[in-house]
Amino acid sequence: MIAQTAYRRRRLGVLALVLTLAALVMPEPSIRQSPMMLVKVDSAQGIDGPDDVIWILALGSDAREGQPPLGSRADAIQMIGVNLRTGAGSIIGIPRDSWVPIPGHGSDRVNAALTYGGPQLMARTVGDLVGVQPDYVFATTFIGFKAMVQSMGGVTVYSRLAFTDDYMVGEIERGENRLSGFEALFFGRARHFLPNGDFDRSANQQELLRGIVREIRAKQDEPGFMERGALSVMQHMYTDLSPAELYRLGHAATGIDPSRLEGCVLDGSYGTVNGASIIFPNTSQARRLADEARDDATFDTGC
Repeated sequence: MIAQTAYRRRRLGVLALVLTLAALVMPEPSIRQSPMMLVKVDSAQGIDGPDDVIWILALGSDAREGQPPLGSRADAIQMIGVNLRTGAGSIIGIPRDSWVPIPGHGSDRVNAALTYGGPQLMARTVGDLVGVQPDYVFATTFIGFKAMVQSMGGVTVYSRLAFTDDYMVGEIERGENRLSGFEALFFGRARHFLPNGDFDRSANQQELLRGIVREIRAKQDEPGFMERGALSVMQHMYTDLSPAELYRLGHAATGIDPSRLEGCVLDGSYGTVNGASIIFPNTSQARRLADEARDDATFDTGC
């Protein structure tokens, strides 16, 4: 056990060196061209919780090929809390059609905040909804997500349902599914034949996140796996983080215990505004979940 711990520390040291060298020699990707983006939230002051709990707002952008992650609305919205000390984590899923106040723009679907004001406004909008401001925003396009999963060699998910979708090509079986990048994208986007629509889709997106964490944990000790991932990220992702911050987040990802990564999707009721179908989110549930997870990234009373 001691030898394994020492080995992992050496691997993380190598990873830190790779990130530092990559930052020095690789040209910085353009925010308008990159299929992935990771930025620090301007308003994050570290006052929402202890230093060993960080919050990341993960977004799946609806941008198509050639468009930047900020070129369209967010298709997936997941607020992730990670406890760096214990390895516990919590995910609050927010259906993309949730009708919320967007600072400076009245009320609209929550995913519109990305187009109105980029990651900073998106972070503030979601932070105002749940009551905890994220420290970072990670956004990826469909192409970026597929490439990320492919670079890992695929991902395994456990589906509660068997389903397909009349708007997309793909099919998921109930139980264990080994997915390619294309299949993983289908699993996270399909909704038309799901009994609870956007709510089930958000839950599937959380299972995808757990699957990615499981994959990283299972392969982190394979020679070259983490280093290849770091180089790929640096080549294809725009970020304003320093190598030290990237290392901290990479270390956090390898430290998450998948069995302790809890997920809850915000409840809500369907309605219409100006003839458009929307969801009125359960704001009291949102605040309760964030309050429970604020200090230790765990839900005390469940969803």
